Amino acid sequence: MDPSVSLGVRLACEFIGTAILLILGNGTVANVHLKGSKGYRGGWSLIAMGYGFGVMIPALMFGGISGNHINPGFTIGLAVWGLFPWSEVAPYVAAQLLGAMAGQLAIVVTHKPYYDQTTDPEEVLGTFSTINAARSRRNGFANELLGSVVLFSCALAIVKSPLTVDEPATAHLALGFLVWGLVAGLGGPTGPALNPARDLGPRLVHALLPRTVLHHKGGSDWRYSWVPVAAPLLGGVVGVGGWHLLLG
Repeated sequence: MDPSVSLGVRLACEFIGTAILLILGNGTVANVHLKGSKGYRGGWSLIAMGYGFGVMIPALMFGGISGNHINPGFTIGLAVWGLFPWSEVAPYVAAQLLGAMAGQLAIVVTHKPYYDQTTDPEEVLGTFSTINAARSRRNGFANELLGSVVLFSCALAIVKSPLTVDEPATAHLALGFLVWGLVAGLGGPTGPALNPARDLGPRLVHALLPRTVLHHKGGSDWRYSWVPVAAPLLGGVVGVGGWHLLLG
């Protein structure tokens, strides 16, 4: 992050970066899950790649400006350990949540004909938010917590590594491969979210959209919704703290 850049500009970067994450990530999910799309049934590897690039591109764009948090778990985790000012946490989180909602709305607009063809409400919800495959909040929490701890600790270790300190672009490029691998390795049980904004923002959009727009939507699964929010938040505190205590 560059503290010399105004907060307003950094918030705009967080908004745009999170929107890009959703457009590339959930856009890939929509291509794979919605009938009629040319990517229909493209497979999990395609989804993992979409999320990898969804993190990599904003990281290269905004890593040196806003820090490219694009994730409330990271923002709050950094603040807990004194690595980010608490006064900027709420604005950052708000920008991330709004960016996630904007990115999801863009996907709904561009994929509207394919939403109309997809009659399974779970397939529709899956293009917005995560669903635990075993219908287990306990399993979902464990999966999201593990993935988030790995994400945040490894991301900091990569960016702060002596190998990349003089080549920040290389470090931010590597973040995309980290997320690609995490989604490939831990995607089966939950998605995964690894990011409260990435799940809650689109879930709110799903809940608010009328059936005249989203014809085949079912419920928004609010009983599960706390899991992909709480687990990454805890994962942020643990992951950032583990790196900070060991190497910070």
